[in-house]
Amino acid sequence: MAIKTFKPTTPSLRFKTVADFSVLTPKKDQPRKPRSLISTLAKSGGRNTTGKITVRHIGGGHKRKYRLIDFLRDKREIVAKVASLEYDPNRTAYIALLNYADGEKRYILAPLGLSVGDKVLASDTADIKPANNLRLAAIPVGTVIHNIEVEPGRGGRLARSAGNFAQLMAKEGEYCQVKMPSGEMRLVHSNCRASIGQLSNQEHENLKIGKAGRARWLGIRPTNRGVSMNPIDHPHGGGEGKTGEGRHPVDPWGNLTKGYRTRNNKRTQVMIVSRRKK
Repeated sequence: MAIKTFKPTTPSLRFKTVADFSVLTPKKDQPRKPRSLISTLAKSGGRNTTGKITVRHIGGGHKRKYRLIDFLRDKREIVAKVASLEYDPNRTAYIALLNYADGEKRYILAPLGLSVGDKVLASDTADIKPANNLRLAAIPVGTVIHNIEVEPGRGGRLARSAGNFAQLMAKEGEYCQVKMPSGEMRLVHSNCRASIGQLSNQEHENLKIGKAGRARWLGIRPTNRGVSMNPIDHPHGGGEGKTGEGRHPVDPWGNLTKGYRTRNNKRTQVMIVSRRKK
């Protein structure tokens, strides 16, 4: 996949880049989207059920329909054919529409190297090819994988965004050592399933939004700096003229924001073999 740039005929186009989408199936060639795989998507505006903003800087954005993705891959031993590769507005990776031999259709995350017409299979005896889904116990050590389950039968949770992949490093009894995209080494039960390959759209991290309006299309509202506020609004605020933070960076409520670890899940602590940061 390549990145498309523009002639700087306006200031906003000077740095703006977009994906060229050349790997996707042209719209005129795409089969009609199955209505059973499309649902409405309500906007939260960053608010919880009581109307209080719990996540800032969220709101607006283009209307979207949600594509139901098969993270579970529980349709086993039935060969599926890739009907189309499509853009999904709800995620950074591309998705693939599968036509199963029994007539059912499902969307999955599309890995690199997957093409229209390819055969895909979810089975422990499947070949080690992109998009095939197997138990970790049946995958050779060193294989690049994505959409990894954390608990058997609960569906893929790890390595699901554009260009991401994990790697199966070792097998020890009931557990496998998996190297996460962050570099963390983690134990995952060998009965958990994963799909083969690296996810598509690996150039996504290099895209530049280029203008404020495009951020609003994505549902991202403006962010204001703490040092430009008054002391009553932010711990960094106040002072005569331009000033720095005057302390370690914090959020509006005084919590440290750089390098301060907030993980507090003792139940899964034993599953971490080595942390991302030594």
